[in-house]
Amino acid sequence: MATAGGPTVRRRQLGAELRRLREQAGRRIEDTATHLECSMSKISRVETGQAPIKARDVRDLLEWYGVTDPLRIETVMQIHRDAQQQGWWAHYGEVLPSGMATYAGLEADARVLRSYESTFVHGLLQTEDYARAVIAAVRPNEPHEVDQLVRFRKERQALLTRRPDPLELWVVMEESALRRPVGGTEVMAAQLHHLIEAARLPNVTLQVMPTAKGAHAALAGTFSLLEFEPHTPTVVYVDSIAGNVYLEKERDVRTFIQTFDLLRAAAPDPQEAPATLERIAEEMRKS
Repeated sequence: MATAGGPTVRRRQLGAELRRLREQAGRRIEDTATHLECSMSKISRVETGQAPIKARDVRDLLEWYGVTDPLRIETVMQIHRDAQQQGWWAHYGEVLPSGMATYAGLEADARVLRSYESTFVHGLLQTEDYARAVIAAVRPNEPHEVDQLVRFRKERQALLTRRPDPLELWVVMEESALRRPVGGTEVMAAQLHHLIEAARLPNVTLQVMPTAKGAHAALAGTFSLLEFEPHTPTVVYVDSIAGNVYLEKERDVRTFIQTFDLLRAAAPDPQEAPATLERIAEEMRKS
């Protein structure tokens, strides 16, 4: 059983192992919920890594599932201890949108992140001024939180330069998103040049999907694929005004992987991105 990763991945590993042991023992979710005197949704959220569980409840479940091997018990309890650690993003808990702390944990644990962005520049590639303009626009009634959320976004960006294993990022962005003058033309021009610099990083790949391309496989909306160490399942993250959705079922993940493969095959070669970005910036300066 793999135990690599940070607290968010460890929580997912703990949930997956508890689910496996429950199924092996022939216990149903409703039986487990009755045993722990909690709701079935709580058990489901624990098994998908979306909810915490107390150490005594883990030990209770292991006993109820018939786990008697001391080494196996200690391995599971160690994963539980590791999952209780707080990541750096916990300091922003009061201002983060619902589900964003979970995403930040997954992003921090990821080895590869592949994203399609239809509306904004990807958060890991935003300048401070661009990020401030975006956050102020989408949270107009909470100006006191903007500074904290900008700092949070800047801290996330450290993943691209962490050592020894920087996050590998591949982003396909819509041309229309790059032509939207978020924060004004000067802010947007600076953002475009920042993207040109970012594209020079060996672990960053950018593609710009031309508006003239018309329909393509990802028109349904923005999504991200987060890949981790071997034996840790890939997660699909879909963000919307209605809320955040995490998909982990193999069929769902496979669909999004295929969609991203079609998307990057349809977009121009990454080597063309700097020239495209420079052209858009130049047109913006003249407008």
